[in-house]
Amino acid sequence: MKLVIIPCGSRKIWDKYPDVGPQKACDAYTGPPFKVNRQYAESRQCDWMILSPKYGLMRPDFVILGNYDVTFESPDAISVRELKRQVERQGLGNYTDVTVLGSAAYVETVREAFSNTKAKIEAPFVGHRIGVQMGLIKKFLRDESGQGRKA
Repeated sequence: MKLVIIPCGSRKIWDKYPDVGPQKACDAYTGPPFKVNRQYAESRQCDWMILSPKYGLMRPDFVILGNYDVTFESPDAISVRELKRQVERQGLGNYTDVTVLGSAAYVETVREAFSNTKAKIEAPFVGHRIGVQMGLIKKFLRDESGQGRKA
């Protein structure tokens, strides 16, 4: 079983529409990096989740009540210990292959959260700045769909 985990994003729907109310996690994040990462996750035809420093590992239909501004460096960020509990409670340890997008910090956080499982953690785009990561993912998606191939 495969799983893709993508980072949330700092830009959220409430930044533009403050009164929009609760939103599904897949619709709450509106920045270009999130959109590209979501495209990649959905192209994998497997389960995918969003990693948030506030809520932890969220399925795309998880409902977020409103705007927040929490990073993994924030004092109120979710702990690795709690992430490990989420992995256990949600049965995420049953995934054999986990692909993580985002910064090295996100990848390391996921590695720690899954450390008590047999999941193989892959991070194909880690080590590049966000703009480069986005470009690599877009190229990967074009190549995969055949749009990047010459006739």
